[in-house]
Amino acid sequence: MLFSHSDSPSGIWQSIKHELHRGALDPKHPFRYVNLGTIGKGFPKVRTVVLREVTQELDFLVFTDYRSEKVREIQSSPMIAIHFYHPKKMLQIRVEAKGEIHFQNELSEQYWKKIPDGRKSEYTGSLAPGTPISNPDFGWEWSEKSFFTVLKISPQRIEALQLSKEGHLRIQFEKEKDWEGQWLVP
Repeated sequence: MLFSHSDSPSGIWQSIKHELHRGALDPKHPFRYVNLGTIGKGFPKVRTVVLREVTQELDFLVFTDYRSEKVREIQSSPMIAIHFYHPKKMLQIRVEAKGEIHFQNELSEQYWKKIPDGRKSEYTGSLAPGTPISNPDFGWEWSEKSFFTVLKISPQRIEALQLSKEGHLRIQFEKEKDWEGQWLVP
């Protein structure tokens, strides 16, 4: 468990922020892999992405290919959701956020320089992600051009659900309210 009914909202907020930062720093932390939801054509779209960094301002950074479906969806509607789950602590965190795309700009160039050479090919495919191919080997053709993109996810509302045999607890924090906690009925 991360928090209990006797914890203060400010203490819970500090614990949540700590876990989110750990998710970006520790490859084995359950928050390392996060579910990202966007608004697609006709249906919501959800996929798992890797949390690369959580900034001091509490923005989440994720890397992707500029030609990916998620980039087009965020360009169309920047309102997105992300979802974390910690199985050992029985903790779910849902985030309502605004997505920002950084491609061929100062932020993306800063992070591109940090990508190990052996991993850069993940962002230089000849074909865009999701392109139909007749043979799986065709998906491994590379170009010289980089499509590396940083998604900056700026939370507007963060909700935590602590599951417990003694009774579930639910609390939300809103940026507009300076991240002050508000208990909710679970």
